[in-house]
Amino acid sequence: MADTLRLTISVRSQGHTTPLKDGTVALDGIEFEFIEVEPQIAAYRRMVRDLEFDVCELASTTYYIARSHGAPYRALPIFFERKFHHTGLVIRPDAGIAHPKDLEGKKVGVRAYSVTTGVWTRGVLQNEHGLDCSKVTWVVDDEEHVAQMVLPPNVEHAPEGQSLADLMAAGELQAGFTANAGIGRAGPPTEGWSASAKPVDSYPELISDAKAAEAQWYARTGILPMHSTLVIRDEILAARPDVAPRIYRAFLEAKEIYLKRLQTGEAASKQDEGRRKLMKIVGADPLPYGFAANLASIEALKLYAEQQQLMARDVPVDELFINEASF
Repeated sequence: MADTLRLTISVRSQGHTTPLKDGTVALDGIEFEFIEVEPQIAAYRRMVRDLEFDVCELASTTYYIARSHGAPYRALPIFFERKFHHTGLVIRPDAGIAHPKDLEGKKVGVRAYSVTTGVWTRGVLQNEHGLDCSKVTWVVDDEEHVAQMVLPPNVEHAPEGQSLADLMAAGELQAGFTANAGIGRAGPPTEGWSASAKPVDSYPELISDAKAAEAQWYARTGILPMHSTLVIRDEILAARPDVAPRIYRAFLEAKEIYLKRLQTGEAASKQDEGRRKLMKIVGADPLPYGFAANLASIEALKLYAEQQQLMARDVPVDELFINEASF
């Protein structure tokens, strides 16, 4: 057997990663040095710009964009967070917005144009509701992770020192993404990043029957949006062909342990409860891994990223993701 390979890795602590991080699941021939970064989006930027880790959890859209620019790492079909995006875009009641197409000609706040939440939501609004995203002004208050990105002309930066929440409250934005993707956070995504310290005004959702729409959309398309994936540096994959299958199987084993805790009710955090609700729509596994099992979602995100002018070149899905069927 090859000598033990030591790899640096940065992934969030969640129910499906903890069995790896606490040693419950061991990797034969691989030793992980876990680098804790809080919040994880700070690790995204460190990986994209400095190639700081051997293995890293990376925002899915950020990865697609980075790979299109020649990033020297490739993803396993492991996805750490799944959720729908018919909710999470709110509107000012006085903005005259009754339908997604009414966003045309308006200003909408989002942390960064390439933030994965925004990409999924714009994709849904364009492909399901006919929104022309090029006719919306997207107002951002942060940098894109991938520094080489060229933003489309309908993206503008918020004035220095003004938050998206402040702009929304003042009526300078007519709509905005909620929580970390927009009006619910403050400061750049570094180790000092934090949620907004002051209460954020409450606004109505753009899509009022979003929960029903999500279930119907999934039943029709099989698309379960993914937020982050696991990338491994190309040089490691080339030097050690055994690394990808070993890491994939270890993460899969860790997830299976977590799913049992979800099903028995032993896992009881707010996040766990959210995943149990998701199971009512998608079935027993709210965190599916694997290339074939996720192909509809992988292709949908690629389409949306292309439609939104995020990709520097066409990247085939089998270049983006290693197919575990090849192991």
